[in-house]
Amino acid sequence: MKKKTIAFSLAAMLAAGAAMPTAVVAKPVEAGYQAALDQFDQKAIRKIDVDRIYNHIAILSEEPRVAGTKVENRAVEYLKGEFESYGYDVEVQPFKYTGYTEPTRIDLTVQGFERELSPGNFTYGVSGDVTANLVDAGIGSAADFERIDAEGKIAVIQRGEFSFAEKIINASEAGAAGVILYNNGTGALNGTLGGHDDRFIPAVSLSREEGQAILELLEVNSEAEARIVVEGAETGEHTSHNVIATKHPTNKKKDTGEVIVIGSHMDSVPGAPGANDNASGTAVTLELARAMKNLPSDTEIRFASFGAEELGLIGSHHYVSELSEDEKDRIIANFNLDMVGSRDAGDLIVASVDGEPNLVTELTQKASEKLNGEPTTRGRSGSSDHVPFHQAGIPAALFIHSPLEPWYHTPQDTLDKISKEKLLDVAEIVAAAVYDRARFDNQHPKNKERKEAPVPKEAFYEQSIH
Repeated sequence: MKKKTIAFSLAAMLAAGAAMPTAVVAKPVEAGYQAALDQFDQKAIRKIDVDRIYNHIAILSEEPRVAGTKVENRAVEYLKGEFESYGYDVEVQPFKYTGYTEPTRIDLTVQGFERELSPGNFTYGVSGDVTANLVDAGIGSAADFERIDAEGKIAVIQRGEFSFAEKIINASEAGAAGVILYNNGTGALNGTLGGHDDRFIPAVSLSREEGQAILELLEVNSEAEARIVVEGAETGEHTSHNVIATKHPTNKKKDTGEVIVIGSHMDSVPGAPGANDNASGTAVTLELARAMKNLPSDTEIRFASFGAEELGLIGSHHYVSELSEDEKDRIIANFNLDMVGSRDAGDLIVASVDGEPNLVTELTQKASEKLNGEPTTRGRSGSSDHVPFHQAGIPAALFIHSPLEPWYHTPQDTLDKISKEKLLDVAEIVAAAVYDRARFDNQHPKNKERKEAPVPKEAFYEQSIH
């Protein structure tokens, strides 16, 4: 999933007297809930096989599926083959984009510094070999650079308040030769600059502890010198793909003309096998396609897997941009599954871009209440493949567990961290929610008003994306 640094705004909720949001985890349907599940819910979920989901994740997460690479192409062929084996018409939609090749070497050495450093890279960062004096540039704002002489130096900058790209551009425009950007929280710092910019200079990332240790050295020796080496980083044109399998209404005479899209992204970040991010969402999408293939329905259901999400939602933006106005009007919902299986992440939320309820969140809360006895917590998130749908006026929401697992975007995002219980929970909720709208018995007029009555505010989990 594209950079998901998430800050939870619980203090405001508590101050307002709101209840702490509760979360839903999968469990067998108990006798007390059995009566709430009707025959349509049972039809929607009874064929879901969580072992199939798990096995898909195992295959997809053998290697990092970086956009535009041979490994991502193999994932495309795997998805196409699986969808076709279920009997679907499958479209493989290629698209070109300006992509990034990760560096083959990242080094940082600091004069007089005995501690071993573990520098990281920023996606869209540039190559370079810079040796220069260090300077403390605060948070890297324009005001910070006005108070220091950064000309020809390596600026040491703390994360926070605005984007990595802005910090590096501010340093560049102040004449700096390089940037060391360190975290303001625990753990390693991973990030993207959002795209190529001619103003970028060589930059590396460090943990908070490493960055603070360098600043302590600067207090003792204001002439301390460092060397940054980044080799092999390159920005150029690449090709990725979207894969779309379509379930047509089973009776053309009863076709409402409406479309529901269940989607996920197939790519991962460099170095990360991406078992949870996002082989989990991709595998659930595959299993839902298999389990729902023969369900009688009056609504078209599209099962989509998007490429190059990690580089800026490129695949989903391309998909939506290729839709005609009529198709955009026909699509009534987008269910976006991203990071839905980590045993070490928090509770499930269903998050719209603006935090407001819509058809997706309403169907989801109704389904989860019947399945688990309480509705899935709503939230706000603007960083995954539901965003382009929202921007096109289509009701959309993200399914994700929050807070995120500690190995998000790291080599430790592996199969052994996956929870079958969480996978099954999400699969059943989405299947029941989608079929609630797509089944024959649920009569609904074409172009029905998409936004229903709001749900209680106490079921809301606010997220802000930085």
